[in-house]
Amino acid sequence: MEPVIRVEKLVKRYAGRGLGRRSAGFTAVDSVSFSILPGSTLALVGESGSGKSSIGLCLSCLEQVTSGQIWFEGRDVAALADKELRAVRPKLQMVFQDPAASLNPRWAVREIVAEPLLVQGRVARDDRAERAAQGLERVGLGAEYLERRPAELSGGQRQRVAIARALILEPKLLILDEVLSALDVSIQAQIANLLVELQRALGLAYLFITHDLRIAAYLADEVAVMDRGKIVEQGEAEKILRSSECAETQRLLGAARVERESVDAVRQR
Repeated sequence: MEPVIRVEKLVKRYAGRGLGRRSAGFTAVDSVSFSILPGSTLALVGESGSGKSSIGLCLSCLEQVTSGQIWFEGRDVAALADKELRAVRPKLQMVFQDPAASLNPRWAVREIVAEPLLVQGRVARDDRAERAAQGLERVGLGAEYLERRPAELSGGQRQRVAIARALILEPKLLILDEVLSALDVSIQAQIANLLVELQRALGLAYLFITHDLRIAAYLADEVAVMDRGKIVEQGEAEKILRSSECAETQRLLGAARVERESVDAVRQR
């Protein structure tokens, strides 16, 4: 089976700005390689500053790669011109940690979900509202939410709206950047289960970015542990949880208190 996306020796450096460490610039991602198969989930796990979110921004074409390749549908996305990227971006969608910051507070949910259709010019104006309603239904929200503003929604509802917006262009890869970390534990389980259901129904590939190995173990087929811009361990989620000897993984495991019983508990919620 061919991967949906294949990353080879990806490097992302940021120019220096400000004081201290960043004044001389720094390398956020240092020669990272991985691939994701159709219908599967790779979790990038690491602390804040480990480089995992920078990878997500590069894969979604929101940041320019310093060097390396990102292979998608037979083309190196990192080498494409802006005009060519316009056709690629809809298939590589990103959902961010804080939906309140990524949703226009002045727009109704109907406008927010349908916005990508407007930008891409794919659907006639009269059809966009219907597509938005269908998108909301897919994530468990009824038509009564179409005219609401983000401020009228709970955190979990806002995240569902953000997911609906990302899915409306029918992407092949969904990049999920800490999408559960700002939610209450009970809501985390609901959104995690929604993501599982959507993946099964639509055959999506996920890049799931998180600092929480507990959640990564539930959602991911494979886990890649990051530290200071590098992948320091990668393998099947269950194997890494049970038999990892990597110091960074052990530290993350200790911080999250991940054991088999806790993984089973999450699955039963």
